[in-house]
Amino acid sequence: MNDKQLVAHYAAAQIKNGMVVGLGTGSTANYFIAELARRQNEENLKISTVSSSVASACEAKKYGLPLLDFENVNALDVYVDGADEVSPDLSLLKGQGADLVREKLLATASKEFVVLVDSSKSVERIGQNFAIPIEVMPFAWQLVKKQLEIHGGQGDLRKNADKTGLASSSYGSLILDMQFDARMDAKQLNDILNSISGIVEHGIFYALATSVLIGKAGQIQILQAQ
Repeated sequence: MNDKQLVAHYAAAQIKNGMVVGLGTGSTANYFIAELARRQNEENLKISTVSSSVASACEAKKYGLPLLDFENVNALDVYVDGADEVSPDLSLLKGQGADLVREKLLATASKEFVVLVDSSKSVERIGQNFAIPIEVMPFAWQLVKKQLEIHGGQGDLRKNADKTGLASSSYGSLILDMQFDARMDAKQLNDILNSISGIVEHGIFYALATSVLIGKAGQIQILQAQ
């Protein structure tokens, strides 16, 4: 069992009957979904789920997990997802997959937001290994980019996978991938990005994670929000 599977199985073991569970997106989240389905089938676990993306909805349906319509959910017991970066204060960077709105909605609506990563995702500061994805209204991207540049941001619109056009979210938003001065911390960046009109959502998840499970060499380190 690899480190991603290890933390995913540990998280799935904490799920209790009757819970509404948010399903993340990506390889680690897929391990969690598969283990939830195993518990449903073998242990008669009774839960409801809500997906953070089309991809996670497809995984849930593949395994026969009961899936609620997103628009019918007003609260969750727990949301379990991965992250691209995790800093020591449990700030997260997410959004390499481009769909940020649903993910942040689930993170803010959940009683618990549990993050599953392996040790390669641990960083000293957010933005250390990846540009910060910023979802923008298509007509406003140049105005938003100018505002980001005023705050020291450097970057451009994300290209699609084959580099023939621009990447977009499932809602048709464009994605600016921006880098900022290393002296700016996650709180500063979060405050700046929240203040700029035309930004739909961004990839900094500040003060949202309740716990982070880090898999490393077959062991699990559990970090709890203060």
